[in-house]
Amino acid sequence: MIEDRNQASCVAIRAIPSSPAFTRCSYWPASSDDMTMTCGSPGWIGRSLACVCIKRKGMYERISFNLTPAQAKRLKRLKHRMDIYFDPCSLEHQEALRALWNATYPNQELHGLISEQWKLMGWQGKDPSTDFRGAGFISLENLLFFAKTFSASFQRLLNKQGGKRAAWEYPFAVAGVNITFMIIQMLDLRSPKARTFVRSVFIQMLAENEWTFDLLYCVAFMVMDKKWLEMNASYMEFNEVLRSTRTQLERELLMDDVIRIEDMPSYSLLS
Repeated sequence: MIEDRNQASCVAIRAIPSSPAFTRCSYWPASSDDMTMTCGSPGWIGRSLACVCIKRKGMYERISFNLTPAQAKRLKRLKHRMDIYFDPCSLEHQEALRALWNATYPNQELHGLISEQWKLMGWQGKDPSTDFRGAGFISLENLLFFAKTFSASFQRLLNKQGGKRAAWEYPFAVAGVNITFMIIQMLDLRSPKARTFVRSVFIQMLAENEWTFDLLYCVAFMVMDKKWLEMNASYMEFNEVLRSTRTQLERELLMDDVIRIEDMPSYSLLS
């Protein structure tokens, strides 16, 4: 295949049609402005080739690395969320933390934002704010989205109700923070430009549904717990389980018939 080297860099990708927006959970504000499939490393892509093409279903479909206005807007908002650190002095962040408690334990009164009660949820200590340092405020938003949108699945994982559980289980809330961080790394969202095919697929999904990241988080949590049980893992093997989870997510995102998060096979794990 001959390419004009003066063209903008592009990557092959299937066309993704529009899809209806996902129903918001009540917390969110109404307004809002290795298996990775790539043709070489980022250095290889940028050194001399103008176009990286992957053949899918017998035809080449390409999209420019330059984002559309809709993609740029959604990605900018997502990156803004990623850049917000959890601030224990912020009233908004305090309220979000209380909302997480109320969604998790609706019939149990919280005695304080610093309390031994938080250990029940799987935080490392009595002050959950210290566990957000790795992924920031978005990891709290992800947990809250999961709790409000898929409450049955959230409670099942929280209470370790499925399968044969390990004697030394993973701490639920801290695992959630790690999953947020893993997804950010998997999608290479800290990079200014797309360098992987899976990120390009994700950005097209994001343009159609601004809650794509949060939905992917919920799927990832379910996959992680499923892998945990399949591998008969203990806490010391958590990182290995997380790597296996990432591989599974990448594989599903790159399937030809997956055009929304809801199309991923593992989405069926949610209820």
